Amino acid sequence: MTTQRTVGTAHAIQKGLSMRRVSLGRLVTLLLAACALIAAGCGGDDSGGSSSSKGGGTKTGANTGGKQGGSVTFLAAADVDYLDPGQTYYTFGYMVHYAVNRTLYSFTPEDSNKPVADIADGDPTISDDSKTITVKIKKGIKFAPPVSREVTTKDIKYAIERAFTSNVPSGYATSYFAEIEGAPAAPVKYQKLKDFSGLQTPDDQTLIIKLTKPVAQRVAAALVMPITTPVPREYASKFDQKAPSTYDQYVAFTGPYMVKNDPTTGKVVGRDPGKKIEIVRNPNWSKDTDYRPAYFDSVTIEEGNDDTTVAERRTLSGSKLMCCDGEVPIAILKRALTRYKDQLGRVPGGGTRWIALNTTQKPFDNLNVRKAVIAGFDRNALRLTRGGEEVGPIAQSFIPPGIPGHDESGGDQGFTDFDWMQTPAGDPALSKKYMLAAKAEGVPVSADGKYAGTDRILTIATNADPGKTTATVAQTELNKLGFKLNFRLVPQDVLYTKFCGVPKAAVAICPNVGWFKDFQDPESMLEPTFDGTAIKPQGNVNWSQINEPGINAAMKKAALLPIGPERSKAWADINKLIVAQAPGIPYVWDDSFQTASSDVNAVMNGYYTTWDLSFSSLK
Repeated sequence: MTTQRTVGTAHAIQKGLSMRRVSLGRLVTLLLAACALIAAGCGGDDSGGSSSSKGGGTKTGANTGGKQGGSVTFLAAADVDYLDPGQTYYTFGYMVHYAVNRTLYSFTPEDSNKPVADIADGDPTISDDSKTITVKIKKGIKFAPPVSREVTTKDIKYAIERAFTSNVPSGYATSYFAEIEGAPAAPVKYQKLKDFSGLQTPDDQTLIIKLTKPVAQRVAAALVMPITTPVPREYASKFDQKAPSTYDQYVAFTGPYMVKNDPTTGKVVGRDPGKKIEIVRNPNWSKDTDYRPAYFDSVTIEEGNDDTTVAERRTLSGSKLMCCDGEVPIAILKRALTRYKDQLGRVPGGGTRWIALNTTQKPFDNLNVRKAVIAGFDRNALRLTRGGEEVGPIAQSFIPPGIPGHDESGGDQGFTDFDWMQTPAGDPALSKKYMLAAKAEGVPVSADGKYAGTDRILTIATNADPGKTTATVAQTELNKLGFKLNFRLVPQDVLYTKFCGVPKAAVAICPNVGWFKDFQDPESMLEPTFDGTAIKPQGNVNWSQINEPGINAAMKKAALLPIGPERSKAWADINKLIVAQAPGIPYVWDDSFQTASSDVNAVMNGYYTTWDLSFSSLK
């Protein structure tokens, strides 16, 4: 980050504790192991360059020639997951969140590796024992009406603490911030929430984070996440006392924009779930405190566009439109890559797409069945639903290109000692071998190696393309292997919030899941999604519900390693342990694409891989 001023009282506050100011840009550079994912490209083509160097343009940048004013409409199939910054954990939700709220640190569109100070007033200071972080924040940042007061560090302290309650089920609080002194090991009821001794606010501009373990570098890197969005306790506590919290309907916004609300009560009136979100200017936002240009006067999100092919065509031929909350359907993408390059945004996805197999549901509680499914699947066909070889390589593990640990995991080739992962086109003979092995263990399997159970397996898929097509291809592949599905289509937000993210829903197959970087570290790729102790009753992202003691223990040990080769190798070894459990069918490390009308100077943010509403403008 550019601001490099000292924290004048840090040493006194820390009672002489030795401290050092650490650039978050330096932290993520270390985490990347000298590989800049967006700026320099560490994507998946065979040459070692970014897959974004192929056809189509990458629309990122500061948009210095942006036009002030005007309004656009964003076409969406579904709704955001949450407006509540303590709960949002979904790409579409992030797009809205980073326009209507601010975090301690965040990313400009130019670079998703080097965080910039947002609410923070410069880089964090980290103690030499890596157990204390000190952050100073800016003055003059105010909440939107009706709160309308200046943000203090007490608001950030409360925001982090509330995310550890069952009333505000965060998807990552106990994963990335569990080492804060006084933080509960598992979510507690709001009424039992106590102040964290490790979150200290000696004055309104100073936040001190004390940790029980030497993981300050990782925690500091995670300060870009929505959990650091300030929440005013005196206003929000009455909503947070309800289970679940109703703060989602009364958010006190801090960004250049806000969802239209009643300025007296704070009630969000500009959101009609499944239909519309009205984003307007925040009257209390000060440009002097923010790096965002915030060109638009307003953005209307028009939801319910289930036919994304129609929505994409409407966008490409229309005016003042941006699209969409999912990936571009393959037919439109092929056309856009040749005829509408100037209207196509493209950035490396920084993640993995896979089909999750619930290891707690029969027959996928059997390891040989899971290996058989992966061995027999045509993963090339799955990738074709996202654009084929053009969009990125077949995924062979769960650490994508550009993240430390990828090269140590065999790179794009993956782990060659797992035979069920070696034939992306599918290997029927190998699949049969594993199914017959499962039969010997009591699984109903026919003599020809097909699943012979009579149960219909609950499968929840998105109702919008390209995910819908991906799920349909997956259904065909599963049918070939003898599986009969109870196949249901729902909006993408419902898929996560009501089904795949809720273990008690007992969904056996989730064909539309994917995990993309929270920050540049292998722990952020593997711990939330495969640590058994991270399984949550709501907002769960360990969709396979894998809970292997050896993996859990290895993660706890690797989390304590300093950034560098040893840490990367340890997480690569964990990646191998996960692949050995065959918890899902990884099928692509793809780029992310978005479209806009020709009169919109649309800019993508490489961090959350969709349009950046605060940097885009009309031409």
